[in-house]
Amino acid sequence: MSQALQDLLDLLDLEQIEENIFRGQSRFAVVPRVFGGQVAAQALVAAGRTVPADRPAHSLHAYFLRPGDAGAPIVYTVDRIRDGRSFTTRRVVAVQHGKPIFHLSASFQRHEEGLEHQEPMPSAPDPDTLPTSEERLRDYGHLDPDVVERFLEARAAVDLRYVDEPPYGRFGEPREPHSQVWFRTNGKLADDPLLHVVLATYVSDMTLLDSVLLAHGRGGWAVGDVVGASLDHAMWFHRPFRADAWLLYDQQSPSAHGGRGLGQARIYTQDGRLAVSVIQEGLVRVPREEPARPS
Repeated sequence: MSQALQDLLDLLDLEQIEENIFRGQSRFAVVPRVFGGQVAAQALVAAGRTVPADRPAHSLHAYFLRPGDAGAPIVYTVDRIRDGRSFTTRRVVAVQHGKPIFHLSASFQRHEEGLEHQEPMPSAPDPDTLPTSEERLRDYGHLDPDVVERFLEARAAVDLRYVDEPPYGRFGEPREPHSQVWFRTNGKLADDPLLHVVLATYVSDMTLLDSVLLAHGRGGWAVGDVVGASLDHAMWFHRPFRADAWLLYDQQSPSAHGGRGLGQARIYTQDGRLAVSVIQEGLVRVPREEPARPS
């Protein structure tokens, strides 16, 4: 296991300070606030700690209410909404400085046999043939070196490989609002199913709005031509998967309007099983004074 992955697992391993109350630490991300994927993952950990191990998570729905302060801990309060024969429901509120910054509802279900179908996995190149994040980022001479280092540090726990150029790699020309990314953790994980769901939740907030930017030839915060933030986030966990094995994150954007952009995605295992569906809406604002684009 890489040290970066161990540091991430330590970050997600919450301290229980009272029944149904947990505390998590924070750290700076690539922007000067807490990374939304961290808060979502920690909230899911808090919810999962109050649920029997034989009931894996099958969905979550969340709202990002305020920017998180990376210099302060986050307190997660779990409300045990329902414990039924098949389903368990939890509500989690994340609080900093006396104010809620994040709200999550999560549902867990005991295993059942039932109807079975899925949409086929789209075509994508083998992840081992694609450049790593470091190889791509080191090649982008138009990016500020400090931005590159922040990107690499923030994503060091995950091997994340774009199938095509990311928005900040080739911006200035609109492209199809579709992006594909392969990802897996940089090291093996324990067999706990909740851990793999939590890690996928963490990664799911990294690239989902890329497709919105592609449609308009925008590079995002990395080049300063868009101001953005996650607004809400939903995930459905269809089938078991491992976050330490290659997963294809196939993302697209059907709409952008009113300063908001919508991203929707499916996550597939390398052998073609549909594991997760994801939808997120984010704030996507164009600054009044735009930076010059590369010629």
